[in-house]
Amino acid sequence: MSGRNKLFSLQELAAEVGLPARTIRFYIARGLVPGPAQAGRGAAYTGEHLARLRAIRRLQAKGLMLADIARQLGGEKPEAALPEPSAWWRYPLQEDVVVWVRTGLSPWRTRQVRAVLAEMASRLGAIDEEERKDDGND
Repeated sequence: MSGRNKLFSLQELAAEVGLPARTIRFYIARGLVPGPAQAGRGAAYTGEHLARLRAIRRLQAKGLMLADIARQLGGEKPEAALPEPSAWWRYPLQEDVVVWVRTGLSPWRTRQVRAVLAEMASRLGAIDEEERKDDGND
């Protein structure tokens, strides 16, 4: 058998690459290394597992974190793509009222939003004034 076709037990693989068996199991769970070629009590690993573990060791020696190694080796399970960040303007209208508006609006839309916000702030101020008057009459 060539080196690529040789089968290893977990202990043999661990000794060959110089890692504890539990670390190899961890790498398998993280998706950095594929599961055994033959599962079960007599689990067997191939030369491809050995090559992958050596590649991980080399990349760690260069200072890469496991997440970076997973991306580089293509072994990380895909995560949901994050949306692109967006910028927002924050308009505090009252102590307890804040309105957020996405930036990048067209000039005419910005004028509309500011007019509505000014009206809203005025109405909220008028409501607060009425409540103060009502509280003073009791």
